[in-house]
Order: sequence, then structure tokens, then C-alpha cells
Amino acid sequence: MKIRTAKDSSPLRINPFSSAFCGCAFLLIAVPASESAAQTVDTSEWVCEFCPFETGTRGDYEVGASYVSDDSAYFGDATGYDEEGAYALVNGSGGFSGDASRADWKLSDLGVDSRAATLRGAYAGSFNYELDYREIPRRQFNSTSTIFSNSGGELTLPPGWVSAATTTGFTTLDDDLRARNIESDRTIYGLGADYHPSQSWTIAAAFRRQEQTGNKIMGGSYFTNSASLPVQIDRTTDEVDIGLRYADNGFTLALNWYLSEFDNGNTGYGWQHPFTTVAGAETAELAAAPDSRFQQLAFSAGYGFATFDTYVVMSAAIGEIEQTEPLLAYTRNANLTTSALPRRDLAGSIETTRYAFSLTSKPTRKSRVRVSYNFDERDNKTAQALWNRVIADSFISNDPQLNIPYSFERSTLRASAEYKLLKALRISAGYDRVDKDFDFQEIDEQTEETGWGRVRWRPLDTIDVDIRGGAGKRDIDSYNEMFAQALGQNPLMRKYNLAYRYRNFGELTVTYSPATAPLTLSLTGMRTDDEYSKSQIGLTSGDELRFGADLSWQTAENTTIYLNVGSEDISSTQFGGAAGAPTWRADYDDDFTTIGAGFVMRNVAEKFDLFLDYSHSDGSSEIEVDSTTAPDDQFPDLTNEMDNIQFRLSYNQSERLGINLNLRYQSLSSDDWALEGVAPDTIPVVLALGATPYDPEVFIVELGFRYRLGER
Repeated sequence: MKIRTAKDSSPLRINPFSSAFCGCAFLLIAVPASESAAQTVDTSEWVCEFCPFETGTRGDYEVGASYVSDDSAYFGDATGYDEEGAYALVNGSGGFSGDASRADWKLSDLGVDSRAATLRGAYAGSFNYELDYREIPRRQFNSTSTIFSNSGGELTLPPGWVSAATTTGFTTLDDDLRARNIESDRTIYGLGADYHPSQSWTIAAAFRRQEQTGNKIMGGSYFTNSASLPVQIDRTTDEVDIGLRYADNGFTLALNWYLSEFDNGNTGYGWQHPFTTVAGAETAELAAAPDSRFQQLAFSAGYGFATFDTYVVMSAAIGEIEQTEPLLAYTRNANLTTSALPRRDLAGSIETTRYAFSLTSKPTRKSRVRVSYNFDERDNKTAQALWNRVIADSFISNDPQLNIPYSFERSTLRASAEYKLLKALRISAGYDRVDKDFDFQEIDEQTEETGWGRVRWRPLDTIDVDIRGGAGKRDIDSYNEMFAQALGQNPLMRKYNLAYRYRNFGELTVTYSPATAPLTLSLTGMRTDDEYSKSQIGLTSGDELRFGADLSWQTAENTTIYLNVGSEDISSTQFGGAAGAPTWRADYDDDFTTIGAGFVMRNVAEKFDLFLDYSHSDGSSEIEVDSTTAPDDQFPDLTNEMDNIQFRLSYNQSERLGINLNLRYQSLSSDDWALEGVAPDTIPVVLALGATPYDPEVFIVELGFRYRLGER
């Protein structure tokens, strides 16, 4: 290892047994104790030879403006460019390197709702910190409208509203509809730091807060009628993670405490029914996601045996999820006399247990083995009670129901081995076994076993072949048909995640990289076949077939072109029926195709950088239903087709000043029978929001001026 001083570029050779800290790279630098005692060395002036910057401030910033041609919820989802108009363009990154400290920051999209900012720093290699801020906009629909107003968290009908049994009787509907976008915003704040009191010990702490506001769609039903409700979102999640870690001579030890607090500003969602109801049931309420707390204490240890080239890791964790939010009343209907709730709140409690072990070893020069075992348990301690339901706020069921505290245990064993059979040939194989135990479900035990093999072959220096395949069987002890029937299910139905399944799969990848040309070509094919041969009702089969090709070619020293093509087909079959033998069959076929191409050209005429990217994707979903009790039918196809073109031109006027021009075009065309032509009153028993399928065509232009501070 070598270092140099800021004043003298001559290297100083050192041995790796004593220590000091590099203030530039924050890496532990070894210093010979004898030399440091015999010489006067100012370590604050040392600069690691690997660091790209000298002491000082540096930065690369871009400011400008962008313009979006049209409103689009789809284009604006996660990007923030959801409305037509101009936006500020503010991006940048920079840093500071001092004698014993360093800080780096990054600013992204500060002019839009997807803005982000990060600051990372360290001091003398003993203290590191990070600050993080992000906003994530979610835009679902900008074509929706509603009659409801939000008053104190309650959705209320407009003054003079005329209730009716169907939407055809809503005589004031057209006058009362008001535009209401379905959208939300998530804001994330993060703070973390770690302290190294010595070379072996690390103390770390992190805090993160997520705040989500906006609205979402919820269904508010009354018997056979329903209304789409734009209910408010007001959620906060706080997370704390504190840990202690020790590492020395191949041994690691870690202890962590984690806390997650979820707070919902809405205890429930209340609304007034737009349809006619029985007296007293004009308003209704559904509970929102309750406040909850999760705590976990985790421990892990690992040790590397250098003699046997073996590493062992063990870990264990215990935790608890608590939910004590007060329960809502059975109903708001004052005309009904209900029994008291069994308790004030659910008093929900789930204890979590997890422990794991893994061993990785290289017993010979040509072989490697790995064995791991994981155990995971969710023990629901919530007490059971009898609850007397109220049906549609209209009458008491007089059929008390028990709450079901679902629990499970899952253990996973994985073993694999690899052997270098020849210089150009490696073979490997593995076995996985997953055992699950369930409480209060249709099965008690489930076992899934999977075996796989892999061959990696390099017949020529220019060709790599990777083949992987295997099979797996998921078996169950028995299906409790009486339990399923007690839940109102057809006793012949098998839930896909609890049913017997046989799966076989295979994957082939061939990569070609000729030595005479800077070119890489990769071809991939994958097939998965699932059979639920013991299911009469439910999912009975599922297949997936996928192909892909990628080409990257550096045609010149400063030019690279690329091309990728992908195709995927997913098909499945499902049988159904209310009772007894199946009365209908549905076949699903989903097809997807993607194409991408582009090029990158740098330092053209020593002033310009060019970038062009084009992508095309289209997908279709077909659903065909055959029925013994009704005419056969086929749902209209679901389709979408999207084209995306992005062009960027950078002009480097000097080493410090540059201009960026970015042009982007996106076109999306989709057919969705669930939305197409469905106005708020199209369905007589459903008051909809009138959302339309995505069909945007958006053009965005950005012009930014880039300035660089500092020297590399």
C-alpha cells in the first residue's frame, strides 16, 4: 500500500499492522508504529493515491426548464410531470474534501414532485452520516369525477341530492359531478449515522419517516348497489434501526433493534349512500388500516475458517406486532339495538421468530458447497371472541362469528454443490425443501421439494453457454373440505397456494463475445410449466415461455449501439362452480413483446455527446369462458401499446460549462373493457368515477445549463 502527502507526491511505503485514517477516502490506512514514532508525520495532509479529488469543493450542477405538452396521469406517475406546462429543471451533485472530512451530495429533479436530495459524509474514517429526502408522486387517474365532498373526513352528498334505487334515477347527477383526480404523494425523510470507536467496533443508528397523503378508490356497497368513493389517505410510518457490530480476524458479531410505527390519520371512512336505503342506514362507515407497531431484536454471528476455506453464519430474531386501535361500532344505524362489542379493541398480537444457519465451503480447489436452513414463525396470539355482525347497516345477523387468528411455521432447507469438471466446464446441482404448517386453514401441512441442475460451458473463448433446469413438487397432507365448506366455499375448490402442484422449468443463455470485435450478443430462453392435477375447481395449469436477445456493439472508440428484443407468453386455465362439479372454464393468455434500440456517441468534434433511445412494447390479454349453464363468451381483449423515444444532446463549451438538450416523446394506447365507455351512471347499480383507459401522447422538452466547480 502507498500514500502520498499533499505537499510531496513521493510515495511512502507502509506495512499493514498499525493504523491511522485517510481523511480523503475515509479508508483505514495502515501506518508502521516504529516509523510513526521515529518521524513527525502530519496525517491530516495525507491524500490517498486512489482518490479522484484533491482537498476542496467540487460540483456539477444543471439548471434550466422543461415543458410538458399534455396532461397525463400515466406519464406523471412517479415522475411528477402529470400536467401540461413548464417546470423548473434543477439537478446537481457535488462534494467537499477537507483535511479530515468529506461530504458528498446529490440533488435530483428539484423542480418537480419527484424531487430527491441526499447528503453523505464522513470524518477521519471514524464517523459516517447520511441524510436523505425523497418525494414519490403516484398518479392513477386524471379523468375521474365524483359527487362527494369531503367534510371532516366524511364523504357527503351534494345539497338537494335525489336518492334512487339505480343510477337512472339520479336526476341531479350531471350537475353535481365535480372533477377529482385519484392521486397521492409519498414523502420520505431519512437520517443515519455510524461510529467506529475502534477498528473492530461499529455503532450504527438510522431513522426513516414516510408520509403519504392524497386519495384512493374504495368501494362503498349497500346490498346489490355500490359507489366508488375517493377516500382520503393520511398515513405516517416511522422506522428506527439501531445496531452494534464487531468484526475482527474473520469473526463477526451483530446485534440490532428495529422499530416500525404505523399511524393512520383516518380511523375509518364514512360516507352517505347515494342509493335509497332502509331508514337509519343512510350513512355507513368502514374501518381504515389500524395503527400498529412492530419491534424486532436480531442477533447474528459469523466466522471464517481460513484453513478449510469455510464460512459459517448464524442468526436469530424475535419480534412482536401489536394492534390496539379502538374498534368502530357495529353500525351507525341508530334504529338497531346491537350487543356490546366483545372488547374495546382487537388487542392484536403476533409474535415472530426467525433463526437461520448457513455454511459455505470450498473443500477442494475445484469444488464449492453451500448449505442453509431457515425457520420462520408467525404466532398469532390474538384472542378469539364471538362477534355479532350487522348486515349492510340494515339488520342484525344473529349468527355470531369467531375472528380467525391465522398462524404459520415455515422451514427452508437449501443445499447446493458446484464442481469444475474441466477448464471450460462447470456443473452444479441443488436441492430445496420448504415445509409449512398452518393454523385455521384448509390444510395443516405442506411440503415443497425442488431439485435443479446447472451446466456452464465455455466451448470457445468467445462463447459462453449456461443451462439450468429442474423440477419441483408441492404436496399437502390433506384438504379439509368440511372447513372450506364452513367458510362458504365449494368443497371441491383448491386455493392455488394451498393446492398440490408439479412444476418443471428450464433456462438457456448463450453469450457470444468475439475477440476480434467489441461486440456482445446474448440469447436467453426460459420455460416454466405448472400442473395442478389434483384440483377440480380452481387453477389447474399455468405456463410461461420467455425469449430475449441483447446486442451491444462498440462500433468506434466513442460510439456504442445496442438492441434488445423480448417476448413473453403466460397462459393458465381455471375451473369454477358454485357447488359440486365445475360449471365453467376460463382460459387466460397474456402476450408481451418489447423492443429497444439506441446509440451513445461521446466527444463528437470534441464538443458534443449524443444519446438516442427508442423502446416499443405491446401486450394483450385474452380471456375465454366456456360455461355449461350459459352461452360461451369471450371478454374483449385487453391491449396496450407504447412507444418511447428519448434524445439527448450535450454541448461541452468548456471543461466547466455545458448545455444539455433533452427531447422525449411517449405514446400509449390501451383498451380496457372495465373502463371503456363506463361513465358514472353507465352501470345501473354502480355509481362509478368515470375513469377512462390510458391513451396519452406526451412530448417533453428540457433545456439545461451545466456548470462544473472544482477540479478532478
